Amino acid sequence: MASIVKQSTTDGTRYLIQLSPGENEARPKISLGEVTKKQAETAKLNIESVINCKNTGAVISPMTQEWLAGIADGLRKRLAVLGIVEMKKGGPSLTVTEWANRYIESRPDVKEITKGKWENAVNKLSAFFRGQNIEDVTTQQAKDFRVYLKSVSQLSENTVRRLIGLSRQFFKAAIDAGLLTKNPFMGQPIAVRANPARFYYVGQEMALKVLDACPDAQWRLIFGLARWGGLRCPSEVLRLKWQDVDFEHNRFTVHACKTEHHADSGIRAVPMFPELRPLFQDAFDKAIEGDVYCITRYRDKSVNLRTSMSKIIVRAGFEVWPKIFQNLRSTRETELFKMTNGNVKAVCSWIGNTPEIAMQHYAQVTEADNQEAAKMSLINDAESRVQKTVHNPVQTTTEPSCTESHETQEPLAVSPCDCEGKLEFATLCESVQIDKEYPQGESNPCLQDENLIS
Repeated sequence: MASIVKQSTTDGTRYLIQLSPGENEARPKISLGEVTKKQAETAKLNIESVINCKNTGAVISPMTQEWLAGIADGLRKRLAVLGIVEMKKGGPSLTVTEWANRYIESRPDVKEITKGKWENAVNKLSAFFRGQNIEDVTTQQAKDFRVYLKSVSQLSENTVRRLIGLSRQFFKAAIDAGLLTKNPFMGQPIAVRANPARFYYVGQEMALKVLDACPDAQWRLIFGLARWGGLRCPSEVLRLKWQDVDFEHNRFTVHACKTEHHADSGIRAVPMFPELRPLFQDAFDKAIEGDVYCITRYRDKSVNLRTSMSKIIVRAGFEVWPKIFQNLRSTRETELFKMTNGNVKAVCSWIGNTPEIAMQHYAQVTEADNQEAAKMSLINDAESRVQKTVHNPVQTTTEPSCTESHETQEPLAVSPCDCEGKLEFATLCESVQIDKEYPQGESNPCLQDENLIS
Protein backbone atom coordinates (compact mmCIF):
# COMPACT_ATOMS: atom_id res chain seq x y z
CA MET A 1 0.00 0.00 0.00
CA ALA A 2 1.06 3.56 -0.67
CA SER A 3 1.82 5.91 2.22
CA ILE A 4 1.41 9.61 2.90
CA VAL A 5 4.60 11.62 3.45
CA LYS A 6 4.40 14.95 5.27
CA GLN A 7 6.97 17.50 4.10
CA SER A 8 7.73 20.92 5.62
CA THR A 9 8.86 23.59 3.15
CA THR A 10 9.36 27.35 3.17
CA ASP A 11 5.89 27.63 1.64
CA GLY A 12 4.21 25.50 4.31
CA THR A 13 3.35 21.84 4.80
CA ARG A 14 3.07 19.59 1.74
CA TYR A 15 1.74 16.05 1.43
CA LEU A 16 3.15 13.52 -0.99
CA ILE A 17 2.09 9.98 -1.90
CA GLN A 18 4.91 7.42 -1.80
CA LEU A 19 4.19 4.21 -3.68
CA SER A 20 4.98 0.83 -2.10
CA PRO A 21 7.53 -1.61 -3.65
CA GLY A 22 4.66 -3.73 -4.92
CA GLU A 23 3.21 -0.74 -6.77
CA ASN A 24 6.57 0.58 -8.05
CA GLU A 25 9.99 -0.82 -7.14
CA ALA A 26 11.55 2.64 -7.15
CA ARG A 27 9.00 3.84 -4.57
CA PRO A 28 8.61 7.31 -6.16
CA LYS A 29 6.94 10.18 -4.34
CA ILE A 30 4.04 11.96 -6.03
CA SER A 31 3.56 15.64 -5.13
CA LEU A 32 -0.05 16.73 -4.72
CA GLY A 33 0.53 20.47 -4.50
CA GLU A 34 -1.12 22.43 -1.69
CA VAL A 35 -3.73 20.07 -0.21
CA THR A 36 -5.06 19.17 3.22
CA LYS A 37 -4.28 15.87 4.91
CA LYS A 38 -7.83 14.69 4.20
CA GLN A 39 -7.44 15.48 0.50
CA ALA A 40 -4.10 13.65 0.52
CA GLU A 41 -5.80 10.57 1.99
CA THR A 42 -8.48 10.72 -0.74
CA ALA A 43 -5.77 10.96 -3.41
CA LYS A 44 -3.92 8.01 -1.88
CA LEU A 45 -7.00 5.78 -1.96
CA ASN A 46 -7.82 6.69 -5.56
CA ILE A 47 -4.24 6.22 -6.77
CA GLU A 48 -4.14 2.77 -5.10
CA SER A 49 -7.46 1.93 -6.75
CA VAL A 50 -6.20 2.93 -10.20
CA ILE A 51 -3.00 0.87 -9.79
CA ASN A 52 -4.96 -2.21 -8.59
CA CYS A 53 -7.40 -1.95 -11.49
CA LYS A 54 -4.52 -1.54 -13.94
CA ASN A 55 -2.75 -4.63 -12.54
CA THR A 56 -5.88 -6.82 -12.38
CA GLY A 57 -7.74 -5.51 -15.41
CA ALA A 58 -10.73 -4.50 -13.29
CA VAL A 59 -12.93 -1.54 -14.18
CA ILE A 60 -12.20 1.70 -12.38
CA SER A 61 -15.06 2.70 -10.11
CA PRO A 62 -17.21 5.73 -11.04
CA MET A 63 -16.03 7.53 -7.91
CA THR A 64 -12.37 7.12 -8.89
CA GLN A 65 -13.16 8.10 -12.49
CA GLU A 66 -14.79 11.27 -11.21
CA TRP A 67 -11.71 12.00 -9.10
CA LEU A 68 -9.40 11.49 -12.10
CA ALA A 69 -11.51 13.83 -14.21
CA GLY A 70 -11.12 16.62 -11.68
CA ILE A 71 -7.38 16.50 -10.94
CA ALA A 72 -5.05 19.21 -12.21
CA ASP A 73 -3.02 18.71 -15.39
CA GLY A 74 0.20 18.76 -13.42
CA LEU A 75 -0.81 15.88 -11.19
CA ARG A 76 -2.17 13.95 -14.16
CA LYS A 77 1.14 14.42 -15.96
CA ARG A 78 3.08 13.11 -12.93
CA LEU A 79 0.82 10.06 -12.78
CA ALA A 80 1.23 9.57 -16.53
CA VAL A 81 5.03 9.65 -16.24
CA LEU A 82 4.78 6.77 -13.76
CA GLY A 83 2.47 4.89 -16.12
CA ILE A 84 -0.51 5.02 -13.77
CA VAL A 85 -2.82 6.98 -16.11
CA GLU A 86 -2.74 8.39 -19.64
CA MET A 87 -2.45 12.07 -20.45
CA LYS A 88 -5.57 13.84 -21.64
CA LYS A 89 -5.65 14.07 -25.40
CA GLY A 90 -6.10 17.41 -27.14
CA GLY A 91 -5.40 19.50 -24.04
CA PRO A 92 -2.00 21.20 -24.35
CA SER A 93 -0.09 22.19 -21.23
CA LEU A 94 -0.12 25.81 -20.13
CA THR A 95 2.73 28.04 -21.18
CA VAL A 96 4.44 30.36 -18.72
CA THR A 97 2.53 33.32 -20.16
CA GLU A 98 -0.84 31.54 -20.14
CA TRP A 99 -0.48 30.48 -16.54
CA ALA A 100 0.70 33.92 -15.33
CA ASN A 101 -2.22 35.64 -17.09
CA ARG A 102 -4.65 33.11 -15.65
CA TYR A 103 -3.24 33.75 -12.19
CA ILE A 104 -3.67 37.53 -12.56
CA GLU A 105 -7.29 37.05 -13.68
CA SER A 106 -7.93 34.93 -10.58
CA ARG A 107 -6.89 37.79 -8.28
CA PRO A 108 -9.65 40.44 -8.35
CA ASP A 109 -8.66 41.33 -4.78
CA VAL A 110 -5.51 43.26 -5.77
CA LYS A 111 -5.34 46.93 -6.84
CA GLU A 112 -4.96 48.00 -10.44
CA ILE A 113 -1.49 49.40 -9.81
CA THR A 114 -0.41 45.99 -8.49
CA LYS A 115 -1.90 44.26 -11.52
CA GLY A 116 0.07 46.65 -13.71
CA LYS A 117 3.31 45.55 -12.04
CA TRP A 118 2.34 41.90 -12.45
CA GLU A 119 1.55 42.41 -16.13
CA ASN A 120 4.95 44.04 -16.63
CA ALA A 121 6.57 40.94 -15.11
CA VAL A 122 4.52 38.71 -17.44
CA ASN A 123 5.78 40.69 -20.44
CA LYS A 124 9.36 40.09 -19.35
CA LEU A 125 8.71 36.37 -18.81
CA SER A 126 7.01 36.08 -22.21
CA ALA A 127 9.91 37.75 -23.99
CA PHE A 128 12.38 35.29 -22.48
CA PHE A 129 10.53 31.95 -22.35
CA ARG A 130 8.68 32.46 -25.68
CA GLY A 131 5.80 30.02 -25.36
CA GLN A 132 7.62 27.45 -23.22
CA ASN A 133 5.42 25.20 -21.09
CA ILE A 134 5.53 26.09 -17.43
CA GLU A 135 6.42 22.56 -16.28
CA ASP A 136 9.46 22.54 -18.57
CA VAL A 137 11.17 25.54 -16.96
CA THR A 138 14.36 24.47 -15.18
CA THR A 139 16.29 26.06 -12.35
CA GLN A 140 19.10 26.95 -14.75
CA GLN A 141 16.65 28.70 -17.09
CA ALA A 142 15.33 30.70 -14.14
CA LYS A 143 18.92 31.81 -13.43
CA ASP A 144 19.39 32.63 -17.11
CA PHE A 145 16.28 34.80 -16.93
CA ARG A 146 17.94 36.84 -14.19
CA VAL A 147 21.02 37.35 -16.38
CA TYR A 148 18.73 38.35 -19.27
CA LEU A 149 17.04 41.04 -17.17
CA LYS A 150 20.39 42.55 -16.20
CA SER A 151 22.29 42.26 -19.47
CA VAL A 152 19.64 42.52 -22.20
CA SER A 153 16.93 44.55 -20.49
CA GLN A 154 19.66 46.45 -18.57
CA LEU A 155 17.59 46.75 -15.41
CA SER A 156 18.93 47.75 -12.01
CA GLU A 157 19.63 45.12 -9.37
CA ASN A 158 16.60 46.11 -7.29
CA THR A 159 14.27 46.00 -10.31
CA VAL A 160 15.61 42.55 -11.18
CA ARG A 161 14.98 41.38 -7.64
CA ARG A 162 11.38 42.59 -7.76
CA LEU A 163 10.75 40.80 -11.08
CA ILE A 164 12.32 37.58 -9.82
CA GLY A 165 10.12 37.84 -6.73
CA LEU A 166 6.99 38.14 -8.89
CA SER A 167 8.13 35.23 -11.06
CA ARG A 168 8.57 33.13 -7.93
CA GLN A 169 5.06 34.12 -6.88
CA PHE A 170 3.59 32.94 -10.22
CA PHE A 171 5.37 29.59 -10.02
CA LYS A 172 4.41 29.08 -6.36
CA ALA A 173 0.78 29.50 -7.39
CA ALA A 174 1.36 26.84 -10.05
CA ILE A 175 2.61 24.46 -7.33
CA ASP A 176 -0.48 25.21 -5.25
CA ALA A 177 -2.61 24.39 -8.30
CA GLY A 178 -0.85 21.05 -8.72
CA LEU A 179 0.87 21.97 -11.99
CA LEU A 180 4.39 21.81 -10.58
CA THR A 181 6.30 20.12 -7.80
CA LYS A 182 9.24 22.51 -7.63
CA ASN A 183 9.73 26.27 -7.97
CA PRO A 184 12.70 26.94 -10.31
CA PHE A 185 13.05 30.48 -8.94
CA MET A 186 13.60 29.42 -5.34
CA GLY A 187 16.99 30.34 -3.92
CA GLN A 188 17.44 33.54 -5.92
CA PRO A 189 17.76 36.80 -3.91
CA ILE A 190 14.64 38.97 -4.07
CA ALA A 191 14.98 41.35 -1.09
CA VAL A 192 15.29 44.96 -2.28
CA ARG A 193 18.44 46.65 -1.00
CA ALA A 194 19.14 50.31 -0.30
CA ASN A 195 21.28 52.04 -2.93
CA PRO A 196 23.12 55.02 -1.39
CA ALA A 197 24.47 55.97 -4.82
CA ARG A 198 20.94 57.05 -5.82
CA PHE A 199 20.32 59.19 -2.75
CA TYR A 200 20.05 62.92 -3.44
CA TYR A 201 19.47 65.65 -0.88
CA VAL A 202 17.32 68.51 -2.17
CA GLY A 203 18.27 71.38 0.13
CA GLN A 204 16.04 74.33 1.01
CA GLU A 205 17.69 76.77 -1.40
CA MET A 206 17.33 74.38 -4.34
CA ALA A 207 13.79 73.46 -3.33
CA LEU A 208 12.68 77.10 -3.26
CA LYS A 209 14.06 77.69 -6.74
CA VAL A 210 12.23 74.63 -8.07
CA LEU A 211 9.08 75.86 -6.34
CA ASP A 212 9.41 79.21 -8.13
CA ALA A 213 9.71 77.37 -11.44
CA CYS A 214 6.38 75.54 -10.95
CA PRO A 215 3.80 76.87 -13.45
CA ASP A 216 0.74 77.18 -11.15
CA ALA A 217 -0.70 76.69 -7.68
CA GLN A 218 -1.48 73.00 -8.14
CA TRP A 219 2.03 72.17 -9.27
CA ARG A 220 3.46 74.16 -6.36
CA LEU A 221 1.28 72.10 -4.02
CA ILE A 222 2.34 68.83 -5.69
CA PHE A 223 6.01 69.70 -5.25
CA GLY A 224 5.48 71.08 -1.74
CA LEU A 225 3.62 68.02 -0.49
CA ALA A 226 6.46 65.80 -1.70
CA ARG A 227 9.30 68.03 -0.45
CA TRP A 228 7.93 69.48 2.82
CA GLY A 229 5.10 67.04 3.55
CA GLY A 230 7.04 63.88 2.70
CA LEU A 231 4.05 62.39 0.83
CA ARG A 232 4.33 59.57 -1.67
CA CYS A 233 3.80 60.97 -5.12
CA PRO A 234 1.61 60.47 -7.05
CA SER A 235 -0.47 58.03 -4.94
CA GLU A 236 -0.87 60.02 -1.70
CA VAL A 237 -0.73 63.45 -3.31
CA LEU A 238 -3.52 62.75 -5.79
CA ARG A 239 -5.77 61.11 -3.14
CA LEU A 240 -5.68 64.18 -0.88
CA LYS A 241 -9.11 65.86 -0.59
CA TRP A 242 -10.02 69.29 0.74
CA GLN A 243 -12.04 67.61 3.49
CA ASP A 244 -8.74 66.10 4.69
CA VAL A 245 -7.17 69.55 5.16
CA ASP A 246 -7.71 71.14 8.58
CA PHE A 247 -6.60 74.78 8.39
CA GLU A 248 -7.84 75.50 11.92
CA HIS A 249 -5.62 72.92 13.59
CA ASN A 250 -2.76 73.10 11.06
CA ARG A 251 -2.81 69.47 9.99
CA PHE A 252 -4.05 67.27 7.16
CA THR A 253 -4.95 63.60 6.87
CA VAL A 254 -3.21 61.31 4.40
CA HIS A 255 -4.77 58.13 3.02
CA ALA A 256 -2.01 55.76 1.86
CA CYS A 257 -3.16 53.05 -0.51
CA LYS A 258 0.22 51.33 -0.07
CA THR A 259 -0.33 50.69 3.64
CA GLU A 260 -4.12 50.54 3.91
CA HIS A 261 -3.86 46.84 4.79
CA HIS A 262 -1.96 47.79 7.98
CA ALA A 263 -3.59 48.12 11.39
CA ASP A 264 -4.03 51.89 10.95
CA SER A 265 -5.68 51.37 7.54
CA GLY A 266 -2.99 53.56 5.99
CA ILE A 267 -4.43 56.74 7.55
CA ARG A 268 -2.07 59.20 9.22
CA ALA A 269 -2.18 62.82 10.40
CA VAL A 270 0.58 65.13 9.16
CA PRO A 271 1.36 68.62 10.57
CA MET A 272 0.78 71.51 8.19
CA PHE A 273 4.39 72.63 8.32
CA PRO A 274 5.05 76.38 7.80
CA GLU A 275 6.30 75.77 4.25
CA LEU A 276 3.03 74.03 3.33
CA ARG A 277 0.38 76.39 4.68
CA PRO A 278 0.77 79.14 2.01
CA LEU A 279 0.79 76.46 -0.72
CA PHE A 280 -2.43 74.94 0.61
CA GLN A 281 -4.01 78.39 0.95
CA ASP A 282 -3.03 79.44 -2.57
CA ALA A 283 -4.41 76.24 -4.09
CA PHE A 284 -7.60 76.54 -2.01
CA ASP A 285 -8.16 80.15 -3.07
CA LYS A 286 -7.83 79.17 -6.72
CA ALA A 287 -10.01 76.05 -6.43
CA ILE A 288 -13.40 76.00 -8.13
CA GLU A 289 -16.46 75.57 -5.95
CA GLY A 290 -17.31 71.89 -5.75
CA ASP A 291 -13.76 70.64 -6.20
CA VAL A 292 -13.24 67.51 -4.11
CA TYR A 293 -9.54 66.84 -4.61
CA CYS A 294 -6.73 69.27 -3.86
CA ILE A 295 -5.16 68.31 -7.18
CA THR A 296 -7.96 68.22 -9.77
CA ARG A 297 -5.78 67.49 -12.77
CA TYR A 298 -3.79 64.34 -13.55
CA ARG A 299 -6.64 62.04 -12.49
CA ASP A 300 -5.90 59.83 -15.50
CA LYS A 301 -3.68 56.92 -14.44
CA SER A 302 -1.73 57.16 -17.68
CA VAL A 303 -0.36 60.60 -16.77
CA ASN A 304 3.30 60.57 -15.74
CA LEU A 305 4.05 63.34 -13.23
CA ARG A 306 7.74 62.49 -13.31
CA THR A 307 8.09 63.78 -16.88
CA SER A 308 6.53 67.15 -16.06
CA MET A 309 8.51 67.43 -12.82
CA SER A 310 11.74 66.81 -14.74
CA LYS A 311 10.97 69.75 -17.04
CA ILE A 312 10.28 72.00 -14.06
CA ILE A 313 13.61 71.04 -12.45
CA VAL A 314 15.48 71.85 -15.67
CA ARG A 315 13.60 75.16 -15.92
CA ALA A 316 14.83 75.98 -12.41
CA GLY A 317 18.42 75.52 -13.63
CA PHE A 318 19.24 72.12 -12.17
CA GLU A 319 19.98 68.66 -13.51
CA VAL A 320 17.27 66.10 -12.86
CA TRP A 321 18.20 64.05 -9.81
CA PRO A 322 17.52 60.29 -9.54
CA LYS A 323 14.23 59.01 -8.10
CA ILE A 324 12.73 62.50 -8.18
CA PHE A 325 9.80 62.13 -5.82
CA GLN A 326 11.30 59.51 -3.51
CA ASN A 327 14.34 61.70 -2.89
CA LEU A 328 12.07 64.64 -2.05
CA ARG A 329 10.39 62.42 0.52
CA SER A 330 13.77 61.12 1.69
CA THR A 331 15.10 64.66 2.06
CA ARG A 332 12.16 65.68 4.22
CA GLU A 333 12.44 62.67 6.51
CA THR A 334 16.18 63.30 6.95
CA GLU A 335 15.43 66.96 7.68
CA LEU A 336 12.72 66.13 10.22
CA PHE A 337 15.04 63.78 12.10
CA LYS A 338 17.37 66.73 12.66
CA MET A 339 14.58 69.22 13.45
CA THR A 340 13.10 66.92 16.12
CA ASN A 341 16.47 65.86 17.57
CA GLY A 342 15.93 62.30 16.40
CA ASN A 343 12.29 61.79 17.42
CA VAL A 344 11.99 58.66 15.29
CA LYS A 345 8.48 57.75 16.42
CA ALA A 346 6.99 61.13 15.51
CA VAL A 347 8.81 61.45 12.20
CA CYS A 348 7.95 57.94 11.02
CA SER A 349 4.34 58.57 12.02
CA TRP A 350 4.22 61.69 9.83
CA ILE A 351 6.06 60.13 6.89
CA GLY A 352 4.20 56.82 7.09
CA ASN A 353 6.97 54.24 7.27
CA THR A 354 8.73 52.14 9.89
CA PRO A 355 12.04 53.03 11.57
CA GLU A 356 13.68 50.07 9.81
CA ILE A 357 12.54 51.25 6.36
CA ALA A 358 13.42 54.85 7.22
CA MET A 359 16.98 54.00 8.22
CA GLN A 360 17.60 51.71 5.26
CA HIS A 361 15.86 53.52 2.40
CA TYR A 362 15.23 57.15 3.39
CA ALA A 363 17.58 58.66 5.99
CA GLN A 364 20.59 60.30 4.34
CA VAL A 365 24.01 61.42 5.51
CA THR A 366 24.42 64.93 4.10
CA GLU A 367 27.50 67.03 3.38
CA ALA A 368 26.51 69.24 6.30
CA ASP A 369 26.67 66.19 8.57
CA ASN A 370 30.23 65.46 7.38
CA GLN A 371 31.30 69.08 7.92
CA GLU A 372 29.76 69.14 11.39
CA ALA A 373 31.51 65.91 12.29
CA ALA A 374 34.83 67.30 11.08
CA LYS A 375 34.25 70.50 13.04
CA MET A 376 33.52 68.56 16.22
CA SER A 377 36.66 66.52 15.69
CA LEU A 378 38.69 69.72 15.40
CA ILE A 379 37.14 71.17 18.55
CA ASN A 380 37.72 67.98 20.51
CA ASP A 381 41.34 67.91 19.38
CA ALA A 382 41.90 71.52 20.43
CA GLU A 383 40.21 70.93 23.76
CA SER A 384 42.40 67.91 24.38
CA ARG A 385 45.55 69.87 23.60
CA VAL A 386 44.56 72.74 25.91
CA GLN A 387 43.81 70.32 28.74
CA LYS A 388 47.22 68.69 28.33
CA THR A 389 48.89 72.10 28.43
CA VAL A 390 47.00 73.12 31.57
CA HIS A 391 47.90 69.97 33.46
CA ASN A 392 51.54 70.00 32.28
CA PRO A 393 52.51 73.69 31.84
CA VAL A 394 56.27 73.08 32.09
CA GLN A 395 58.07 69.98 30.95
CA THR A 396 61.47 69.68 32.75
CA THR A 397 63.99 66.98 33.37
CA THR A 398 66.03 66.55 36.59
CA GLU A 399 69.72 65.70 36.42
CA PRO A 400 70.54 62.95 38.95
CA SER A 401 73.82 64.62 40.03
CA CYS A 402 72.32 68.06 40.57
CA THR A 403 72.25 69.18 44.25
CA GLU A 404 71.50 72.87 43.75
CA SER A 405 68.29 74.36 44.99
CA HIS A 406 65.72 75.25 42.33
CA GLU A 407 63.68 77.60 44.51
CA THR A 408 65.13 80.72 42.85
CA GLN A 409 65.13 79.30 39.33
CA GLU A 410 63.46 81.57 36.82
CA PRO A 411 60.41 80.14 35.04
CA LEU A 412 61.32 78.46 31.80
CA ALA A 413 60.23 80.64 28.89
CA VAL A 414 58.02 78.03 27.27
CA SER A 415 54.27 78.42 26.71
CA PRO A 416 51.69 76.35 24.85
CA CYS A 417 52.02 78.57 21.84
CA ASP A 418 55.78 77.92 21.69
CA CYS A 419 54.93 74.38 20.59
CA GLU A 420 55.06 73.21 17.04
CA GLY A 421 52.66 75.26 14.93
CA LYS A 422 52.62 78.19 17.41
CA LEU A 423 50.64 80.65 15.28
CA GLU A 424 48.25 78.01 13.99
CA PHE A 425 47.46 76.79 17.50
CA ALA A 426 47.03 80.34 18.81
CA THR A 427 44.53 81.12 16.07
CA LEU A 428 42.63 77.95 16.89
CA CYS A 429 42.52 78.87 20.59
CA GLU A 430 41.07 82.27 19.76
CA SER A 431 38.44 80.86 17.45
CA VAL A 432 37.20 78.05 19.72
CA GLN A 433 35.42 79.07 22.90
CA ILE A 434 35.91 76.39 25.52
CA ASP A 435 34.18 76.69 28.87
CA LYS A 436 37.01 75.76 31.21
CA GLU A 437 38.42 77.10 34.53
CA TYR A 438 42.17 77.57 34.43
CA PRO A 439 44.67 77.64 37.42
CA GLN A 440 45.56 81.02 38.87
CA GLY A 441 49.03 82.40 39.50
CA GLU A 442 52.33 81.43 37.98
CA SER A 443 51.09 77.98 36.97
CA ASN A 444 48.62 79.59 34.53
CA PRO A 445 50.21 79.30 31.06
CA CYS A 446 48.33 82.33 29.80
CA LEU A 447 49.75 84.49 32.65
CA GLN A 448 53.23 83.20 31.83
CA ASP A 449 52.74 84.46 28.27
CA GLU A 450 51.79 87.89 29.54
CA ASN A 451 54.86 88.03 31.81
CA LEU A 452 57.13 87.05 28.96
CA ILE A 453 55.64 89.65 26.61
CA SER A 454 55.89 92.43 29.22
